Amino acid sequence: MKKRIFLLLSVIFLAGCTAPAEELSYRQVGMDEAVVMMEEESDYIILDVRTAEEYGERHIPGAVNIPNESIGTREIPELPDKEQLIFVYCRSGNRSKQASGKLAALGYTNIVEFGGINDWPGETTGAAVP
Repeated sequence: MKKRIFLLLSVIFLAGCTAPAEELSYRQVGMDEAVVMMEEESDYIILDVRTAEEYGERHIPGAVNIPNESIGTREIPELPDKEQLIFVYCRSGNRSKQASGKLAALGYTNIVEFGGINDWPGETTGAAVP
């Protein structure tokens, strides 16, 4: 009987030590830190997870657009290297957090979520706003 209780307690303890799926890892950094990282790093992707319409209006030059809503359980052809550094942003930071979690669940290992274009201090490109 003591062995069964010990085994049961061990299983409960070990189950409590595992990270829930919601805690899959990606790094969250502030805008200033992201800008510095982009200046220091090379061979990275900037991923805009807003809608195609939002992307067309204004985006960071060179950013790849994959809307958050289209990131799911399937492989992403535009992001073939799951170890490549990927900087993720949206408009204000909510969708970029969601997308970063989904990318981590898909096996991407080098994700940096840095908020939204609303706080972007650098150059942007897109349709001219009247």
